[in-house]
Amino acid sequence: MRSARRISALPPYLFAELDKKVSAAKAKGVDVISFGIGDPDRPTPSHIVEAGQQAMADPATHQYPSYYGMPELREAIAGYYRRRFGVTLDPKTQVLPLIGSKEGIAHLGTAFVDPGDMVLIQDPGYPVYQTATMLAGGGTISVPLSAENDFVPQLDRIPELALQASKVLWLNFPSNPTSAVCTPEFLAEAVEFCSRNDLLLAHDAAYVELTYDGYVAPSVLQAPGALDTAVEFGSLSKTYNMTGWRIGWAVGSAEAIEAIGRVKTNIDSGIFNALQRAGIAALEGPQDCIQENIEVYKRRRDVVVSALNAGGIPVQAPKGAIYVWVPVPEGQTSVEFCQLLLDEAGVVVAPGSGYGANGEGFVRFSLTLADDRVDEGMERVLKAMRKS
Repeated sequence: MRSARRISALPPYLFAELDKKVSAAKAKGVDVISFGIGDPDRPTPSHIVEAGQQAMADPATHQYPSYYGMPELREAIAGYYRRRFGVTLDPKTQVLPLIGSKEGIAHLGTAFVDPGDMVLIQDPGYPVYQTATMLAGGGTISVPLSAENDFVPQLDRIPELALQASKVLWLNFPSNPTSAVCTPEFLAEAVEFCSRNDLLLAHDAAYVELTYDGYVAPSVLQAPGALDTAVEFGSLSKTYNMTGWRIGWAVGSAEAIEAIGRVKTNIDSGIFNALQRAGIAALEGPQDCIQENIEVYKRRRDVVVSALNAGGIPVQAPKGAIYVWVPVPEGQTSVEFCQLLLDEAGVVVAPGSGYGANGEGFVRFSLTLADDRVDEGMERVLKAMRKS
């Protein structure tokens, strides 16, 4: 049996590899505390669950869903953008519900990348931007991120030849894995940059509602001209603790939405209608659950940052997302530091090198585990660092 050549160059998916490490340690009897994967530990709010339960009991939800999502869900997404960002979207042409935003990120490569085309991706960045491009036969060009520039790309430093070869620029704020945030002015600059260079601007906004210390994250669609140039991916997963429900969306340029939708309708179906009704309840129902999540993550963030600073690793508290991006001790690689924490503390973190070459020298701590496990995990980390 011979698999397709297109998958031969795909790297193992980072989080699948982390799962293997956790399983192997547990098999040895280790009480593993995993800061590895960003999967919220808190339950989906009860009013959303109840809406889903009621919808599941309705036989009308049991048939094939629309490929393009229920009109009511598209309208709810458009309503969210109007209330939150002051952006007006046409629910019919500028909104596309997705089976999780990851689905749309993967479809974008098929919709816009021909063999030999190049895509500009943040480095470090979410690995799926690269793998979706590779599966479409394209290549990627890294846009380096650095601590000196607060992990925000310097667009004016992208070489002209790279721009000429590229069709898409990926951005992600608040960012995974760095938790970096950006200003509305930067996103406006990015929209103008992409328009001038005939690039589609793809913005992954999965963490836009999880921000701290007074920072409020913008949407790229607020920038002048964005609805002609940009597509933004959103999700209920992190905002409402709904990772397993698989409800996301793409919004923005009608041309981009049509292209992604054309791929989607040929490859998969729509979201189960009962879940779509639950998604509407999330977007249109009580929103106090978001602030509750923020307060929990902020408390955990502060525990992690305080412990690392006490251990001699200088870390600033991030203003967005659900991660802490941590430089490794001098003289160690990302993988070596991860192995040390696993061996000496039974703690799992994600190596920065798994997010791109510029992620080397860092590890990512996720904040999605119970408070008592965060406390114990950081105590173990401190002991292991002092011992080493």
